[in-house]
Amino acid sequence: MAKSKTDASKTEAKTSKPVDKTRIDIRAQSRAEVCDLFNGLLATASDLTMQAKFAHWNVKGPHFIALHKLFDEVYEALGAHVDEIAERIGALGGHIKGRLQDAAAATTLKPYPENLSDGMAHVRALADAMGQFANELRDGIDACEELEDKVSADTITGIAGDVEKRLWFLEAHLR
Repeated sequence: MAKSKTDASKTEAKTSKPVDKTRIDIRAQSRAEVCDLFNGLLATASDLTMQAKFAHWNVKGPHFIALHKLFDEVYEALGAHVDEIAERIGALGGHIKGRLQDAAAATTLKPYPENLSDGMAHVRALADAMGQFANELRDGIDACEELEDKVSADTITGIAGDVEKRLWFLEAHLR
């Protein structure tokens, strides 16, 4: 479950690291808090990206080819979002926590079930994870707006729109 906005703000205030100077006219503390938020989203997005690839590799069943292709499309789109999230951290003067061990330590997602093969079980597991991520993105939009960083809020809004569209593709299989 995603942190509430107030819980996230308290955590961010405690973990914010100094950011490099930039010509962006947002207070350094606000940029540091946005970088913390984005590093959290980066961890979860990185985990979700690999969950989609895991589903792509392991899916079996009567809808194999359609799901195999769908999961790969989700993987590719999420990979682009991972890069966008990381680059925003860099633009704000923050340190990008983009290693695999960083993602494993900070993701908010439950571990993806290891032994799934049935196509609909993969769709359900991936939809659950994507739904959680979509909700965290929405919370991130609000947090960025509170920190007066409209560009970061807009960045997350664009990502959220795409994630929600791909979530719809998954959920359509479950209806």
